[in-house]
Amino acid sequence: MTVETLKVLVVDDEPGMRQGAARVLSRHAQSLPDLDVEVRFAVETAADAAEALARLEAGPWDLLLLDYKLPDRTGLEVLDEIRTRGLDVVTVMVTAYASLEVAVSATKNGAFDFLAKPFTPDELKSVVEKAARTVLAHRRALALAEEKRQVRFQFIRVLAHELKAPLGVVDSYLRMVQDRALGDELAAYDRPVERALARLDGMRRMIVDLLDLTRLESGQKSRDLAAVDVVEEARGGLEGVTAAAAARGIALALHAPDALPMRADRGELGIVFNNLLTNAVKYNRDGGRIDLTLRPRDGGGAVIEVRDTGLGMAAADVARLFGEFVRIKNEQTKGIEGTGLGLSILRKLAELYGGEVAVASEPGVGTTFTVSLADAPEGTQP
Repeated sequence: MTVETLKVLVVDDEPGMRQGAARVLSRHAQSLPDLDVEVRFAVETAADAAEALARLEAGPWDLLLLDYKLPDRTGLEVLDEIRTRGLDVVTVMVTAYASLEVAVSATKNGAFDFLAKPFTPDELKSVVEKAARTVLAHRRALALAEEKRQVRFQFIRVLAHELKAPLGVVDSYLRMVQDRALGDELAAYDRPVERALARLDGMRRMIVDLLDLTRLESGQKSRDLAAVDVVEEARGGLEGVTAAAAARGIALALHAPDALPMRADRGELGIVFNNLLTNAVKYNRDGGRIDLTLRPRDGGGAVIEVRDTGLGMAAADVARLFGEFVRIKNEQTKGIEGTGLGLSILRKLAELYGGEVAVASEPGVGTTFTVSLADAPEGTQP
């Protein structure tokens, strides 16, 4: 449980009243288990409106206990001044002249709550607890808004960086064709056109991956949950990489029972197998091997293991592997294309099935991905 300290200003022209309230709050610590926080109070006092407004201007303050009747102006006038100056503080109006009319006026002028004199220490603590909750909720809302702003900025910055390079390549190739830089023979432009199309395909894959990622994170991805044979889906995944693997002499092997049923979305399993097997081919060595192993998961579901004999990774690279737009870049991988989103999507899918993804890797030896997926429960289909 974290500890947060709120700054409180007690404004009252009666010395005994303001000192008593300050003493009670200074010694009080309020536990708020639902917010996982313990609130403490740093209290100062003021005897009139002028002193209160000067202190508030010098702020910041979190809570204001404001007497309704002060020597130089009323509490309502102080509230109006607080609003005019744009001061951010949660105010509790305190008065011996308790009436519905005063309470309504105070609320209209921006007061959070109302406390009538005389009050007990418990009554004071109770109203301050409610005000503290409001302050903390406001703080967290601001922090969350700032976090979202930073995440959005970082996302756009990285996305712009990832799209800038392929767009530059496509632009370069198109200008080469436009300027007839390679002469008038059409065949001379076959390679630039192929490379431009490959870059466009890469950007298209990135867009698809981004859509998958945002749908997963927002919970808006439609799901068709049914009984699915994981072995059948695995065979489909292997067929999808057979040509790429054969071109590099990479052997593919499936180790699985005759059938492995689970409740899942067929398309989501396809994404899992596609990401695992595509990476296993891309980051493998020529003449290498990929072993895809399936087994039942305790309690229902499936465990999917993909082992390759590829480049492998250092422990530091494994630790950052599932970040968005992360691609492990070194001399061995610099020519390998990808969006850097596949493994992030894989992890989110595993979490959607109450599972996880584990990675074991050794540079120069290979990498093993193990994905655990539980049966999707009944009733989870949107």
